[in-house]
Amino acid sequence: MDGNGRWAAQRSLPRTAGHRAAESTVIDVIEAARSAGVEWLSLYAFSTENWRRPDAEVTFLMRLVRHAVRKHAPLLQARGIRCRFLGVSHPRIPPALTQDFADLTTLTGTNRGMTLTVAFDHGGRRDIVAAARSLIRSGVPAEAVTEESFAAHLPFPDTPDVDLVIRTSGEQRISNFMLWQVAYAEWVFPPVLWPDFRAPHFLDCLHTYQQRQRRFGGLGPLPKQNGEP
Repeated sequence: MDGNGRWAAQRSLPRTAGHRAAESTVIDVIEAARSAGVEWLSLYAFSTENWRRPDAEVTFLMRLVRHAVRKHAPLLQARGIRCRFLGVSHPRIPPALTQDFADLTTLTGTNRGMTLTVAFDHGGRRDIVAAARSLIRSGVPAEAVTEESFAAHLPFPDTPDVDLVIRTSGEQRISNFMLWQVAYAEWVFPPVLWPDFRAPHFLDCLHTYQQRQRRFGGLGPLPKQNGEP
């Protein structure tokens, strides 16, 4: 979800104004995804590298996220959305925010609508290292390790591989996001800054994805010859 800072700079506003404006985009996209029949939606909210930002900005983001979680919990529950949080291990995360994450996870845990995963304090490399350590501790022989058994030790192993990654503001980097799960994802890079990104933009990205031919390393359907049905 890129572009908050640039959105604010274009309006001669502090970066915090861009983060605040992004809240409505988050809700709009969640609603659009649910209405479109998307069953799994992940939002990359805060990376392990984002701790390098100025302390004042990080503190503001923590407060903003806590406000958003508490404010929108009733809506998410009413929509039947199951919520969970990927990451959330750094001791700098305020305990009250960690508790809010846990409370929302419990509140929505039995919902059977769309699953919303918020990647917060998330790093794809860290997840892979954690999975490797888990395999070692479980005593699995090296020769017995498969892609399937490795994936089973990742956080939330029931999460399917990512089909589509949308990265706003035109940025074209993976940025340590769900590295294992995005191996064969399709990517779309809309130039729109995140605070301006709305349901129609999201649906345009879905339409772009639907036009892609996913080969997964194969050749895909062969072109028809003249006269073939």
